[in-house]
Amino acid sequence: MSPLRLAAALAAPFVIAAPAAAAEFQNYTPQAFAKAQAQGRPILIDVAANWCPVCAAQKKALEKITAGGAMPNLLILRVDFDSQKDVWKKFGAQKQSTLIAYKGRKETGRMAYDASEAKIRALLATTA
Repeated sequence: MSPLRLAAALAAPFVIAAPAAAAEFQNYTPQAFAKAQAQGRPILIDVAANWCPVCAAQKKALEKITAGGAMPNLLILRVDFDSQKDVWKKFGAQKQSTLIAYKGRKETGRMAYDASEAKIRALLATTA
């Protein structure tokens, strides 16, 4: 075996894999939403307010659910409840802490004022 091949063989067990890609979190823009819809991506609209404890719990649950590369194609678009009233009204949301799921252009489900990890997982499953 050549010295180069021997070195490669010995180093192989020590190769560190890149971390898995995670879901993408962004602030909502019409352009990002339209692009993701056109690509047929799974999308979650997250209508949230900084002062809302349920919104904070939903965010924590979403981070946990998508950690370690789970749902790498998912795009989570945050709509600020306080400054983007026209946007959340366009989506038919009634209050902060509303999550609206899409698979491309099709809405697949929604939930509001609930931070149950199991229910959020079930909602996200509708985007697959």
